[in-house]
Amino acid sequence: MILGINRKSSHYRERGGRDVADGAVLAFDQREYSRGELDALAGGLATVLAARGVGAGDRVALMSSTRPEFVVALHAIWRLGAAAVLLSPSWRQAEVEHALALTEPSYAIGDNPVLAQLMPMLHLDEPIVAGDPSAGRPALDSDAVLAFSSGTTGMPKAVRHTHRGLAAAVRQWRAALGLSAADRLQVMTPPSHILGLLNIMTVLDTGAWLRLHPRFDVDTMLHHIESDRITIEMTVAPIALALAAHPRLETYDLSSLRYLMWCATPVTVSVAEEVTRRTGVGWVTAYGATELVVIACDDLSGGQLDTVGRPVAGVDVRIGEAGEIQVRSEAVMAGYLPAAETSTVIVDGWFHTGDIGHLDAAGRLRITDRRKEMIKVRGFQVAPAEIETVLHSHPAVADCAVFGLPDPRDGETVVAAVSTNAAVSEGELIDLVAGRLASYKRPSRVVFVPEIPRLPSGKVLRRVLKERLWTSV
Repeated sequence: MILGINRKSSHYRERGGRDVADGAVLAFDQREYSRGELDALAGGLATVLAARGVGAGDRVALMSSTRPEFVVALHAIWRLGAAAVLLSPSWRQAEVEHALALTEPSYAIGDNPVLAQLMPMLHLDEPIVAGDPSAGRPALDSDAVLAFSSGTTGMPKAVRHTHRGLAAAVRQWRAALGLSAADRLQVMTPPSHILGLLNIMTVLDTGAWLRLHPRFDVDTMLHHIESDRITIEMTVAPIALALAAHPRLETYDLSSLRYLMWCATPVTVSVAEEVTRRTGVGWVTAYGATELVVIACDDLSGGQLDTVGRPVAGVDVRIGEAGEIQVRSEAVMAGYLPAAETSTVIVDGWFHTGDIGHLDAAGRLRITDRRKEMIKVRGFQVAPAEIETVLHSHPAVADCAVFGLPDPRDGETVVAAVSTNAAVSEGELIDLVAGRLASYKRPSRVVFVPEIPRLPSGKVLRRVLKERLWTSV
């Protein structure tokens, strides 16, 4: 979808060679957009979607790179009372096919050729005329988005969030960040990821200013902190590592930053401290999940890097059996697809995170382990069973098990232990996974072992594998 502009409109004027909207709320490349224009474009796109049959209760697959059109498409879908099925642009065909079969969307919109091959897709590069800027009012308890979170037993599950739940998450995140209309942020994480989505929604809801980037580049990020006077910078582990390793970090003016936010993976304290030493900017940590986006956040005045902060207002946290962190909030997901899996994690209104931890004397939440076998790579959850299914498809693989090991750059790295019945190389197996699954799911190492340790029930003893292979890997 091409975001056309009427150059005679009072929304726009030339300023320093750039197209700038009065009261701008969103920037991309050399363009800025006012809220009025985004609303009008969403209205125009909603008209197009309605003409194609999209209505209340429908699901629309949305597979898009990070661009303003994603924001417009999302709001157009909501105006019609439909729900957006958020597909990662990094997914391969098998992953998209699984997501479509699970959620059964009737319509599709995006800019990705994989989705276009699987169902008729309205391309985001197609021109569209601005329409009625007045917004529709979807039912608060209707589905707003279906995001994806991997389970330990196979392909990703769809996580249903209602408009009511997302609105609560936005209120909680805004309060936790101390966000106001004077703040300026930029987003380099994919909008299909729940963190990227939450940041976009919260900034726009607050009336603050947001720049979108199509991909992460550390110099681009630093340049725009300086030129756009960014006040809060969101990071995940790879971004933090890139900052710490940057040879010219001190040459950028980062004085506009109130703090750096570390999300999605545990803090690597040495990396965070190195960035602060070189820039003078402190860190704030946060904790959440795809199923419950906002759980805890550290003190904005300067907290402790070895905790994820205190539960945010509106979120109750308790420590359950075996030290599992359990959470209750209005923002919790409405449920999974498949629906049968919901009851295993939401019991009597409490979401069982699968993470192990405790609340310290100051009320800060400390996470010590993860009960789930999920591997968290750059903030993305990776299910070992999904990769194991691909590896088992190779005729030379007799048995296999996949697990994660700590990685200073990505939070965790994927390692596969494989027993074989014929000759096969490490590279061949890595390429097999890379050809079928997203790049962040590709093993960094394949370790060949005589056998995979299992219980009599057949369950893999991943902890035993980790202990045996830690040194060699």
